[in-house]
Amino acid sequence: MKAYAITDIGKKRVLNQDYAYLSLENVGSLQNLFVVADGMGGHKGGGHASRRAVETILKRIRQNREESMEQTLVDAIRYANRCIKQEAEQDEQLAGMGTTVVAATFMGDMLEVANVGDSRLYIVDDSQIRQITQDHSLVEEMVRFGGLSREQARMHPDKNIITRAVGVEDELEVDCFLVPVKKGDKVLLCSDGLTNMLDDGEIHIILNEKTDIRERALKLVEEANNHGGRDNIAVILVEPFSDEVGK
Repeated sequence: MKAYAITDIGKKRVLNQDYAYLSLENVGSLQNLFVVADGMGGHKGGGHASRRAVETILKRIRQNREESMEQTLVDAIRYANRCIKQEAEQDEQLAGMGTTVVAATFMGDMLEVANVGDSRLYIVDDSQIRQITQDHSLVEEMVRFGGLSREQARMHPDKNIITRAVGVEDELEVDCFLVPVKKGDKVLLCSDGLTNMLDDGEIHIILNEKTDIRERALKLVEEANNHGGRDNIAVILVEPFSDEVGK
């Protein structure tokens, strides 16, 4: 398995509130783990929320002896939700903070994915790019109910309004997906700082370039910045049937 993770502040933001984590070694009962978190909330809150989300997810997974990949991820994300919400209630400087989370783990030829918010996971091969996660956002709901086209949604002024986040509500619903992966597949986890700047077709072209995994991940960030870089950018690129790791 090859993997590479990178975050970038972008061209417009003062702080980087995105956080990316990868491990090709066991984390608790999981054989590997990949997480992207995109924080929100004030000068201090967003970066704290994304970092704390990943830290508490890791802590919970290491403590958990649950054998189910889905339940392990869901339990860890809900634990992070409780921890972040409690911190926000105790420190007024952190009030209103929250974060998206997309997390994934591989076992053999299966991929378990969990997400909250609008950070995404894609599976890419030579012929297509498939978004596995579903955005929890206002404009995504409008698309689902027929009020907006997909292209209109990309440019909508309210597209950054998310309807579900870690650390905001007492009870958190986490979406989960179990999907097969095959030789030649590439898996991309990313924040909306990438997908707001590049459409799926542009991402697909870059990920199919004949360069190494690091160069393609860096190219995604470079092109997002070239298209305006209006937000922080987080990218984790995984090739599950290759060997080598970079970060």
